[in-house]
Amino acid sequence: MSPDPLLVASSAHAFVDSLESPLLSDIDAHHLDRVLRLRKGDAITISDGVGGWRPGRFGGGALVELDGEIRRTTVDHPAITIGFSLLKGDRNELIVQKLTEIGAQRIAPITTDRTIVRWDAARARTNHERFVRIAREAAMQSRRAFLPVVEPIQSFTSIAHGEATALAVAGAPPIGAGTTTVLVGPEGGWSPTELDFPMRRIGLGPNILRAETGAIVACALLVAFLTGQVTPTP
Repeated sequence: MSPDPLLVASSAHAFVDSLESPLLSDIDAHHLDRVLRLRKGDAITISDGVGGWRPGRFGGGALVELDGEIRRTTVDHPAITIGFSLLKGDRNELIVQKLTEIGAQRIAPITTDRTIVRWDAARARTNHERFVRIAREAAMQSRRAFLPVVEPIQSFTSIAHGEATALAVAGAPPIGAGTTTVLVGPEGGWSPTELDFPMRRIGLGPNILRAETGAIVACALLVAFLTGQVTPTP
């Protein structure tokens, strides 16, 4: 799937509830006006987050002047999912941002046996809402017509299944055909119990990567393979 030149070349991109009668949210209107300093009449694109988008022009405030028909973007490869163990500090936000920019369709923060970060239910909800907001902002910046699904925080066992799912393990073979989901562990790696799960294992290169780097590299490799930019190993 190649991005439409008109979508890439717009001055800004935003998500709206309706492509027929679009209105920018207060946050997006402020961003376009005060941060990007767009002027009335500047070309923008708007999207419904599920593949539909159309060109328009910034009308000031929440207004969008329509400047073209609705177009549809399709994804011609299996959905890419990255599951990553929660990390300390702001590295979770970095991971969500970069996975969105690269092209993940599903982002799954998980807890594992060796995950250090442990949030109660209220804090988990608050952070999930933050992840969703960060993914939306990253999708606007990278001109995506699809918003990725950011899953609520879940356990390793809830996602560690399926023939297309693989564990990222140092020294394992490269990503091969048939993998669409990669799980990346925490700073301390997978526990023996997790490594016993009946899943394939894949490597992310010759070096030992930080946990956040591993998640980003895994997504980049999957995008390259599944979009045909690199031929996967059998």
